[in-house]
Amino acid sequence: MSQVELKIGTRASQLALWQAEWVRAQLEQDPNVKVSLHKIKTSGDKILDVPLAKIGGKGLFVKEIEEALLRGNVDLAVHSMKDVPTVLPDALEIIAMTEREDPRDAICTQYSITGIHDLPTGATIGTSSLRRQAQLLHLRSDFKISMLRGNLDTRLRKLQNGEYEAIIVAAAGVKRLGLEAQVAAYLSVENSLPAMGQGVLGIECRQDDTVVHDHISRLNHPPSAYAVLAERAFVDRLEGGCQVPIGAYAVVSGSSIRLDGLVSSVDGTRMIRNYVEGSINEARSLGIALAEELLSKGADQILKELYNN
Repeated sequence: MSQVELKIGTRASQLALWQAEWVRAQLEQDPNVKVSLHKIKTSGDKILDVPLAKIGGKGLFVKEIEEALLRGNVDLAVHSMKDVPTVLPDALEIIAMTEREDPRDAICTQYSITGIHDLPTGATIGTSSLRRQAQLLHLRSDFKISMLRGNLDTRLRKLQNGEYEAIIVAAAGVKRLGLEAQVAAYLSVENSLPAMGQGVLGIECRQDDTVVHDHISRLNHPPSAYAVLAERAFVDRLEGGCQVPIGAYAVVSGSSIRLDGLVSSVDGTRMIRNYVEGSINEARSLGIALAEELLSKGADQILKELYNN
């Protein structure tokens, strides 16, 4: 068999490179496959002084990489699924989703705590996520939420410099980089429902690239893929992005799936949350059904107000 050379397009952050290197290692278990990494700077990496909600949201971390894919400059891309918009360019598709890492949000702080309630009154919490902000304020209205952008190592450095009393980050990234010692406590999914796709890597390629399909499809983890399918259908029906606090988290058990979803006001005072259960074969329709239920219970009004601001 002839040698296959594949180019992975990736962001240049420490975490993105870890993720791309992990995929490379999986692919190169086949001695006939050789993989190279190509670093691409995205708009989300360049604009660090403005909240994502104000500059276009999730697509900022994938747009330039997808453009490189469409031009044929790279053969595949490795994304954090929470950064991938629910609508992909026509010629591209996510061909594999990897097994989910810890989906929870993590608290990093220099205080000795067992949970979020141990932080001091009026503590300044760093996060750029409206989803995290809303759920934190729902738990503790005394918190002061301050914008925090940048790569994981940048965020941790700002915490150590005393700019924040605590920061909230994705547990998956911390664990992948071996930085679990930096985590003081984890937020349960009951207290902080994750973002859609949080903890799952997605591998994107051109729809007509059968060579890449053949090599990538074996990395797909069906339970994680079904879970993310339900989560993305929920968010897509709500027409949600970074501009609105939306959480979605599905768990697959055998052939069954449970999807939890929420929509909240930014200040956490109004939160609408529920769940649905069914067969994995109904993953997409369950996501849509849950979204429509929340819309009928008042989420439509919350979303309307947020989008009009």
